Amino acid sequence: MIRTLLEDNEEKFLAPYACKSRHTRGRRYPEEKHPYRTDFQRDRERIVYSSAFRRLEYKTQVFVNHEGDHYRTRLTHSIEVAQIARSIARALRLNEDLAEAISLVHDLGHTPFGHSGEEKLKELMEEVGGFEHNCQTLRVVDLLEERYPDFPGLNLCFEVREGIMKHETIYDKPPPGEFNPEEQPTLECQAVSFADEIAYNCHDVDDGLYSGVLTEEQLADLDIWKQLKQKAGNVYLQLPERGRRKLMVKLLINELVTDLISESERKMSQHGIQSLEEIRSQPEGLLTFSKERGRQNSQLRTFLFANMYTHHKMLRMSDKAKRTIEQLFEAYQRNHDLLPPWIRERIDGDHPLIVIGDYIAGMTDRFAMLEHKRLHDPYELV
Repeated sequence: MIRTLLEDNEEKFLAPYACKSRHTRGRRYPEEKHPYRTDFQRDRERIVYSSAFRRLEYKTQVFVNHEGDHYRTRLTHSIEVAQIARSIARALRLNEDLAEAISLVHDLGHTPFGHSGEEKLKELMEEVGGFEHNCQTLRVVDLLEERYPDFPGLNLCFEVREGIMKHETIYDKPPPGEFNPEEQPTLECQAVSFADEIAYNCHDVDDGLYSGVLTEEQLADLDIWKQLKQKAGNVYLQLPERGRRKLMVKLLINELVTDLISESERKMSQHGIQSLEEIRSQPEGLLTFSKERGRQNSQLRTFLFANMYTHHKMLRMSDKAKRTIEQLFEAYQRNHDLLPPWIRERIDGDHPLIVIGDYIAGMTDRFAMLEHKRLHDPYELV
């Protein structure tokens, strides 16, 4: 059987501390194994075919979708995270399929309008415990997706679901819940957390420069930018602005990924790690930047917050987004009959605020804006 050969290859070629699909902790609802796909490959494909994944195409990363066709969306961000995570996993001989599945699923619970939408939903849903996009992602894959007759959700493996709830960046610290909080996550999960941060820092630099919100002069004060500019040498000086931007972002991603791989290899060798159980029993995660690159990455993150995320254009988009979310939520809360029938019928079995939150969180930016017009503009067709 082809699946068995694939599982044998994992045992043969992956590192002893990699997470092997043959040893998954299983699914919530038992299923027969697939003849030619491993469990993690199967999960990756379930995620890609989900409705929530398709909707990421029109969900904001930083710039609202209609601001321009060249800015990242949640979908392109997820694909970039998967590419970086696979590179890290391949270099460290980890399970690329698991790393890719966690990468592609990690943002399925995001609201329209990025973190602004999440902040507003968290406030509006305080009565029922608030809103957190990783928890919502788990809710999407465990309950809200409707694709299979035998079970709700996508019935993903424990390790992919754990990867959702133990995904950690500066913006992501979800409660681990049922996923053994005393255990460290798999290295594949840790790789995705770093890939996520590398991806959004680097592509926010790219989008920031493209939009004019950031300038090369501002970035010139960053230590890592100075080093990479020096590394680029005469090539940098000879390129037009567009070429310089692309070159520097490429160098930035490569530098951070390379440092993460080499430092993580060193740390695992130092600890003598030989099994997944040893990874899980560590007091902290083992994937890490070197001290100097970690400092430079933090400096870059601080720079982006000060110069991009709080830029007046970003704040204006954020304010509009929050008002749109709030007015939609209040309209549905005031009159449940404004909800589509297939959404409204769920209120019989769940709290109205949770149902409304699920509905709004699943919206794309453009659908939320259109729905807002339908409900509030008397000249808009309903």
